[in-house]
Amino acid sequence: MVYVRLEFKRKEGNKNVSKLILNPEYKLYERKGNVFCSSRQVAEEFNRQHKHILDTITKLTEPTSGLSEEFILLNFEGNSYKDSSGKRNREYLMTKDGFTMVVMEFKTKKARQFKEAYINRFNAMEEVIKSLVSTKLEHPAFTEAVMLAHEEPKHYHFANETNMINRIVLGMDAKQFKQANGLDIKTPSIRPYLSAEQIRAIETLQRTDIGLIYAIPDYQARKQALIQYCERLKLKQIA
Repeated sequence: MVYVRLEFKRKEGNKNVSKLILNPEYKLYERKGNVFCSSRQVAEEFNRQHKHILDTITKLTEPTSGLSEEFILLNFEGNSYKDSSGKRNREYLMTKDGFTMVVMEFKTKKARQFKEAYINRFNAMEEVIKSLVSTKLEHPAFTEAVMLAHEEPKHYHFANETNMINRIVLGMDAKQFKQANGLDIKTPSIRPYLSAEQIRAIETLQRTDIGLIYAIPDYQARKQALIQYCERLKLKQIA
């Protein structure tokens, strides 16, 4: 059975495995640019017993299921979790394709409605991740603009620009956001915890700031220009 090979593919404490991050907006997990849901989530949201979801996945991941080994390895990942008593239990992490394959087994009208909503959540979160990648790719240009704007660039110059944009969009800087949302202060980036709208706004202001750094050297004047631009964007969205 493929399940035996997959069950403990991901072990806690394995430093080679990136941490799963639960996106608070879509209630889905993200790791290395990939989106996952857990078999426990499917059981809860489709109002089914977790053991029945596990049975379905076990059948789908058997060599005789008709699915290719490549599909199984790409879309189903065995995992484990601790329940309230401290006991470790098995679960699965699934990509959108793995999830779709599992819920195809659910035939009711209500189940079909849940399928559509869940797939929409996967699609929306995938767009968020693409946006995050786009933002990261723009950082070199953003960094270069800050470096060129100062005769003797300091490490805090870049942080000042980033915090300014975060305050305009979020009403707080990254450190305050982590504290307000119960995140570890050592969390490397707050982007995975932002909504799609917030990420788009930060992307837009970051691109704009690259040009303004050259055009408006004064920090306070540049900040005011970005605030006004952000307000205009909000008015356009309302209209």
